[in-house]
Amino acid sequence: MFKPEEMIKIEVLTLNRYKDSILTYLHEQGVLEIREIDVSLAQKDAPNEFYRKAASYSIGLSRLIDFLGNYKEKDETGIKAFIFPKLKQKKRYEYRGIEDLIKEIEAFLDKVEPQIKEMEDKITNLTSEIERKKTEIAILELLTALDLEVEYLKPTKTVEIVVGFVEKDKFEPLIKELNATLQNRVAYVSKDLKGKYLVVFVFLKKDYDKANPLLAKYSLDRLEIPEVKGKPREAIETLWKHIEVKKRELESAEVEARNLAKQYHDELVFYQELMENEREKANMLSNLVRTNMTFALVGWLPKKDVTRIAEGLKKITGGKVYINTKTPTKEELDEIPIKLKNPKFIEPFEMLTEMFGVPKYNELDPTPVLAFTYSFFFGFMLTDFVYGLIIAVIAYLLIKGHKKLNDGTYKFSNILVWSAFFTIVMGLLFGSYLGDALQRAGLNVPALLDPMRGALMVLGLALAIGLIHLFIGYTLGFIVKFRNGEVKDAVFDQLSWMLIILGVVFIVLAMANFISMFLGEVIFGAGFLLFVVSQFKSDLPLPMRFLMTISNFFGFIGNWLSYARLMALALATAGIAMVINIIVQLIWGVKIGPIPLGMVVGLVVFVGGHIFSTAINALGAFVHALRLHYVEFFGTFYSGEGKKFEPFKAKREVSELELEI
Repeated sequence: MFKPEEMIKIEVLTLNRYKDSILTYLHEQGVLEIREIDVSLAQKDAPNEFYRKAASYSIGLSRLIDFLGNYKEKDETGIKAFIFPKLKQKKRYEYRGIEDLIKEIEAFLDKVEPQIKEMEDKITNLTSEIERKKTEIAILELLTALDLEVEYLKPTKTVEIVVGFVEKDKFEPLIKELNATLQNRVAYVSKDLKGKYLVVFVFLKKDYDKANPLLAKYSLDRLEIPEVKGKPREAIETLWKHIEVKKRELESAEVEARNLAKQYHDELVFYQELMENEREKANMLSNLVRTNMTFALVGWLPKKDVTRIAEGLKKITGGKVYINTKTPTKEELDEIPIKLKNPKFIEPFEMLTEMFGVPKYNELDPTPVLAFTYSFFFGFMLTDFVYGLIIAVIAYLLIKGHKKLNDGTYKFSNILVWSAFFTIVMGLLFGSYLGDALQRAGLNVPALLDPMRGALMVLGLALAIGLIHLFIGYTLGFIVKFRNGEVKDAVFDQLSWMLIILGVVFIVLAMANFISMFLGEVIFGAGFLLFVVSQFKSDLPLPMRFLMTISNFFGFIGNWLSYARLMALALATAGIAMVINIIVQLIWGVKIGPIPLGMVVGLVVFVGGHIFSTAINALGAFVHALRLHYVEFFGTFYSGEGKKFEPFKAKREVSELELEI
């Protein structure tokens, strides 16, 4: 806790014949981040024929899956499916090496791929033909206005026929220019249709090259005449009959496709996952180096996993492996990957820390503090007992549904549990149960503090909490810098603010006659003096240093006052709830004859309004609690510039590998 997982650098050298087995073992263990080796005495490794095939098959399998996915029985959707997602069944696979795996997949694809491709082509062709016929029908429906035989609209050996639309204002100029250019050797039939002219032009073959540029000049929108016979209405009827036949063929093909999906989709997904993992192994080869006989890899892993991984490597190679482990040096601090390490109940909050950035290896992990203060701030801002219960119930259902998946939703739900707990506690302290609903019902509700009637007290409490929060941040920063040998920075940048905050606290206590004012003034003065000295250490001109001092001091004041949002959102929650309750109270007694309309509408407004209030205020509490940590709190000590640990790890959603080592 407070420190990232202790990491060890590992160097491995062994024979090339163990490469696939070692990479597979490390991939399945998922605890080693393999780094690129920069050496000149050996060459970079590269994928062999089988790894290249794996990459190719992964893409090919994805395409087959995409097609069959359109015909696979759809999974359940909706709220129930989201809360209680269906777990994917994992299929076990005994891994005997990439060569055997590739042979197995090739045999499977030889059987399956032709069937799927044939069906895909059939459905594609039928769909295209139906759409093409519908396009032809649309054109023929336009031609019904001319009532001409469709075959008459096709060119012959001596004449060229063009059919299309021309804007009304361009029609007369086009005709004039055609007559002038072709010496009146043009015939046409026109029909006013949809605000444009539908025109059939007839040209001599020898004149077409002269006419064509003019048709383009006046933006003739040409129609592609379908290859049909008879008048348009007759042709349309024939085409619809043809479409009905093709639709029946398409329905039959889709039934076959659904059968193929039922038979092969899940198996394709299984093999595609295997191939995708092999492709990932192939991509990792570029980080390795090799000679004719050996290969080497370098990486980082948690200290607790070193012994287990080393034993596994020795077992795979029969002891024919060189393993060297090293603790990190100061020079390697920036390249050490960071894996956060916290107790189980704090682990979900790591996602909030990681959203900002992980600490460097020699920094403190803020997650334990964030876990408590984030949940507390959330509860302080939402501050309603019933709202807290609603969130707790939602969180419980999500945890129950996602526990086995251990996904992001599960982690976020655990954060919600703690946030709901503090919301319930603050609701009890503030006497808020759906706002002031119980009070309006005539019940006497005990409350330590009412945010609506004691706003100044709540503001004072929020600012006091802010000072404590900032003090914790500066203290953590002092510890980090002092531990890393940056004593001057620890004193001037961190201790100065710690003393200023303590001074403010003691002055406030002195104003309440708890302690001597002199003590508070001395502590505040010492802190302020250190702060001023720290500002004048820079190389900036004196006026700029003076301005920077003022700017930084008021920057601190601004950060402190930012905690007033705790009070603001607590008031907003209480205010919105109160407005809902007032509206319900006003309409409750309204009747239309014997019908108690006010009760019905009031109940809808009450339930719907408070659900909306819970959602909107919970969202506000989530965002603003996060903001107070990312901007104000982290700004006192935390950079988040570490590199997150990204182990070489297999993705196993539908497959499970059996390895013999």
